[in-house]
Amino acid sequence: MDKIKKYKHIFFDLDHTLWDFDTNSRQTLNELFEKHSLKSNLKTEADNFVDTYLRINEEKWKLYRKGLINKERLRKERFYETFSEYGLRDESFSHQFEVEYIDLCPHKTALIPHSLEILNYLKDWYHLHIITNGFSEIQDIKLSKSGLKPYFDKIISSDEVGVNKPGAAIFIESLNSAGASRSESIMIGDNLGADIIGARNCGIDQIYFNPESLVHEEKISFEIRHLKELEIIL
Repeated sequence: MDKIKKYKHIFFDLDHTLWDFDTNSRQTLNELFEKHSLKSNLKTEADNFVDTYLRINEEKWKLYRKGLINKERLRKERFYETFSEYGLRDESFSHQFEVEYIDLCPHKTALIPHSLEILNYLKDWYHLHIITNGFSEIQDIKLSKSGLKPYFDKIISSDEVGVNKPGAAIFIESLNSAGASRSESIMIGDNLGADIIGARNCGIDQIYFNPESLVHEEKISFEIRHLKELEIIL
C-alpha cells in the first residue's frame, strides 16, 4: 500500500485506541473487589463481577453516545445495576464505589501495544489531536499519567463541545480548533459508529482500528488490526 502524503492532521480516539481501557479498568475493579471483600458479599468471583460491569458500562456508553442519558445518570446507574445483578441494591455503596473507581482508574497507565512507538513515528510529520467522548477531567488525567499528553496539540472532548461522536458538531469543532481542513485530516479510532462513520459523514478520511477483525460492510478509507500498520499508511 502506498503511503498517503496529503494528510497534515491526525485525530485519534483515546479509549480502546491508545489508552487500554479494558486492562486499566479490570485492574482497578480487581483492586476494589478485594478492598471491599466483594467475593463474600456478592458471592461471585472477581472475573464475573468485572465482566458484568464492563457489559453494563458499555450499554450505558451506547446510550450516552446517542444522547439518551447524561453523564450524571451514566455514573449513577452503571455500578448500581452491576451490584443489583448480584442482589445488592444499595445506592450509597454504589455511589461510594463509583467515586473510588473514578479516583483510581484514570491513573492507570496501560496502553494499546505500540501506542508510544507509533506516536513517536508520527509526531515529526503530522499535527496530532484527540477527539474523545470521555469526560474532559478524566481524560486529562489519563493522558498525563500515561505519558500521552505531550504528543497532542488539541484535545477535544464531547462534554466540552456538548455533542458526542458520531455527531457532526464535535468533528467540525475539532477541525476548527486545529485549524485543519477535511481534506488534510484523518480520524483513527476503534468504534465503527462513533469514530469511523462519524468522521466519514463529515467528509473526513478514516482509519478503523479493528484489532478483533470484527466483520462489517461499511465502506471506509483504511482498516488496521495493529497500530504498527499506521507506518504503512502514514
